[in-house]
Amino acid sequence: MNVTEVLRRKRSQTRVAIRKDWDLYFMLVPGLLFLLLMKYTPMYGLVIAFQDFSIFKGIGGSPWVGWKHFEKLIGHEQFLNVLTNTLIISFYKLIFLFPAPIMVALLMNELRKMLFKRIIQSVIYLPHFISWVIISGLFINLLSLNDGIVNTVIEKLGGERIAFFMDQAVFRPLLVFTEGWKEVGWGTIVYLAAMSGIDPQLYEAAKMDGAGKLRQMIHITLPGIFSTIVLMLILRLGSMLEAGTEQILVMYNPVVYDVADVIGTYVYRVGLGASDYSFSTAVGMFESVVAFMLVVSGNAFCKKFLGRSIW
Repeated sequence: MNVTEVLRRKRSQTRVAIRKDWDLYFMLVPGLLFLLLMKYTPMYGLVIAFQDFSIFKGIGGSPWVGWKHFEKLIGHEQFLNVLTNTLIISFYKLIFLFPAPIMVALLMNELRKMLFKRIIQSVIYLPHFISWVIISGLFINLLSLNDGIVNTVIEKLGGERIAFFMDQAVFRPLLVFTEGWKEVGWGTIVYLAAMSGIDPQLYEAAKMDGAGKLRQMIHITLPGIFSTIVLMLILRLGSMLEAGTEQILVMYNPVVYDVADVIGTYVYRVGLGASDYSFSTAVGMFESVVAFMLVVSGNAFCKKFLGRSIW
């Protein structure tokens, strides 16, 4: 059977499937239109990264400058420091916050009293729905150098007060802690959902063989959610250059720029703040290309060494 025959047969099977389940395919139309209008159509605006864009001349009338803004980005004196900060903060969050929802989900999966389990779930999920502006204000009050409750306790215990938001050595760990407080509970939802699909008979068989809770976690629960862990890891790699822009933007200050200024905040200050739309678009495009490369590389790595991948 030649290639043409195979393609003809596949097209025929596709037409039959569409005619059979036309109503289900019709339900895809709103989602596809949303993706087309809100995700793909705006990509046309990426061309301003190669122009000296003027809001008065528009995309059609602005002059083309080629790779000028990308060269400006790479050659900028602050770029290396900003990129380093982005990678370091993202690495910290990956190392400390990626395993956290998995461990919390494993512990919650062992709770047998449903009322207590639901209360715990509600308590740890709630911070996700609080905006970073409110969380920033909350922690600024708690960690205030003069009258914050945390520094008051430290001083009572014989320590010295710490300027959490002004100390460069403390600010990065503070970012990791506050994001963990906000998002770890919400991240457990995916893993708890994956655990619900594990066959309960596996646990019964393990109990009959004398396996305790720890062995059941290691040999049944973790392998059962391993595909989900790999999927979430690959997606997390794609956001390595994001580093929590909104969080940092509302929490940092000029004193900690050297350790906290990431690509997103840099674009906001230098690009949008100075109305340099072409430069900010070039930075965003650079970030997106690197993120795509990280996702593809992460998928290839997981496929080769872990035997699991997205595609």
